[in-house]
Amino acid sequence: PGVNAPPPKAKIMAAYYEKLTNLFWVSENYLFHAFAWYKYYSLCKEYNRSMSAETRSMQASAVLLAALCIPTSHADIVKNSKTGSKRAVNMSGSDRLAIQSTAEDDIAKEKMARMATLLGFHTREPSREAILSEIWARNIMDDVPQYLRELYIILEETTDPLDMVEKANPLLEKLRAETGVTVDSSSSTTTDDEDEDDNTLARYVKPLTNVLILKLIFNLSAAYHTISLDHVKKLTSGLGITFEQMEKSIVLSTQSKALSVRIDHRAGCIRFGNPALESDEMRGQLSTLAKRLAATCTVLSPPDVGSILTERAALYQNVRSTLESEHIATLERKVIIEKRKEEAERQVQERLREEERQRKAEELARKAEEGRRLAREQKLREREKLQKIQEEMDAMEKKRYLTAMGRSVENMTAEELREVDTAALAKEHAEKASKKKEEAERKVKEAAKQLDYLVRAVRIEELPRIKEAYEAKVKEDRERYEQEVVEKAKKAKEQWETDVKEKKILNECSVFNYTNQFESKLMAARKIVHEKLCKVEDERAELEAEKGKLVRARKRKQDEERRKKEEEERETREAEEEAERQRQAEIAEQRRLREEEAERKRQAEVARMNEQREREERERQERAQPPPSSSDLDSSKGGSSSGKYIPPSRRGPGTGSSGPSGGSRWGDRAGGFGGGRYEGRSGGDRNDRGTGGPHYSDRGGRDDSGPRPTNSRWN
Repeated sequence: PGVNAPPPKAKIMAAYYEKLTNLFWVSENYLFHAFAWYKYYSLCKEYNRSMSAETRSMQASAVLLAALCIPTSHADIVKNSKTGSKRAVNMSGSDRLAIQSTAEDDIAKEKMARMATLLGFHTREPSREAILSEIWARNIMDDVPQYLRELYIILEETTDPLDMVEKANPLLEKLRAETGVTVDSSSSTTTDDEDEDDNTLARYVKPLTNVLILKLIFNLSAAYHTISLDHVKKLTSGLGITFEQMEKSIVLSTQSKALSVRIDHRAGCIRFGNPALESDEMRGQLSTLAKRLAATCTVLSPPDVGSILTERAALYQNVRSTLESEHIATLERKVIIEKRKEEAERQVQERLREEERQRKAEELARKAEEGRRLAREQKLREREKLQKIQEEMDAMEKKRYLTAMGRSVENMTAEELREVDTAALAKEHAEKASKKKEEAERKVKEAAKQLDYLVRAVRIEELPRIKEAYEAKVKEDRERYEQEVVEKAKKAKEQWETDVKEKKILNECSVFNYTNQFESKLMAARKIVHEKLCKVEDERAELEAEKGKLVRARKRKQDEERRKKEEEERETREAEEEAERQRQAEIAEQRRLREEEAERKRQAEVARMNEQREREERERQERAQPPPSSSDLDSSKGGSSSGKYIPPSRRGPGTGSSGPSGGSRWGDRAGGFGGGRYEGRSGGDRNDRGTGGPHYSDRGGRDDSGPRPTNSRWN
């Protein structure tokens, strides 16, 4: 659906094809039987290394005989026959046979191809020729006995019908003799069917005989047109078959359209024909001959051309004159035909619709009736099933009660069980069960009491014996312990004495002196080896130290590079952070400046509005005050000051004002400060509003001390 399944084992496949041989033999499918034998033989030869030569020869013979048992078609006979090809069959005849193949033949071929693919055969077009070619290609004939090879040559290559049976009969007799098959002249069948089934090659004798008869018939049809029945019986006398079987083979060959044969019992002969002579092409030979003879007569005695031209011109003129009327008649006839066709089609459609309606109505009624019938049957079956289940449950319950009560139910019939009262049985069973339970409890109590008395008596009687056994066991253990201690001390003393004697003997032989010398030599050699090992270890330690130094130096270098890289990254990160901080500071500074500017604008606007209100108030007061008299004006011109308010337009140079004099309304704006609506806007820029205009003290009065110093470039 993922992993491909492993192929089956050769042993399993061999058993599979062996069973297929029997299956196709029973079904009389000799073609697939031969292919199954071929696959079985190939697997055994390839994987069964221990197969004996006799078994291999037997299997190869079975493959060959199975292939020869396949019925021979007419095409195979024609291909292997020389006489037949000269007499009746040529290339055009084979083409006509190919053209005459029907759709049923194509379907049969397709089915055989699919079957061959499913069974794992090596070809999609299994045929007798294919299996025989495989036998020759795989050298299976080398394992076949010589007489079977000769039989193959007779059946496949011999075309002489007169000595064909004579040559094949001894070979078939030899096959019968080796396989143990006997022939009865009256029935021409095997005497023992079981022996034929047991022997593998024995069952091929009869099919081979039929193939030989079929081959004989084909060869006779190729050599003779008519042959007497007595001669045919004489030719087949050695096979031991009756004429009825011969006649059956002839009929089967004619049914397969492989041969055209007629048996004339009145004349006592067999007449062979050729299917090519009875084809559609041959039926038109007389008309073709007549046409060619007419053409020959025309050439030998040509007709009068002038009269022919005159008749033809008159004919043409007649055709031209009747052309229009014929055309109109044709159109009218066509219209009439179309109308009739439409009417016929309409009637057919109406009839079909009516039939369809009736069929549907009948179908609906039938389905409804069928549904009701099925529902009734289903209910009846369910009721019967429930009743049967209830009866079985009642019977099982009664049997259970009867069995529990100790009665035998094997010999009781269904009627007897049906007459038994279940309630009475249950009551009786319950009473017996309660009595049995009480009896069992009573027995248990008595047994427990008896066991208690018995155990108490046993313990009283066994107590002194247990004490005696314990004292005896303690005494025995003490004696064994004392004996073991004495024996152990004795063995230790004996071992000590033995060791003292051995030491004395060794001292007498000065063994210990030699031991010291041996030990000193051994230790000297070990010391040399130890020094070498120490030297090697020191060299290895130095090498390890050098490697460690290199590793540490490389690590320090890597750490330094990593530190520098981290330092550079840190500095870059700090620079980026510093730039970000500066950018944020600039943004904050710009925001602060914008806020201060907005605050200054707001304060200037407030001051302007206050100034405007005060000026409007003053102008309103001035408009409400009466104009001064001429004497007042003269006194003001004389420099006297009475302490009264003098408008700026009336002020002169001697009134104590620091500005220039002038009688004009707008004259005081040239150099002084005050008196005008927009006088404060001439000094200072946009950001210095309120600093260049009139100023007021804390008491709300006007401050004429002059403008405040500013840094505006407009001052």
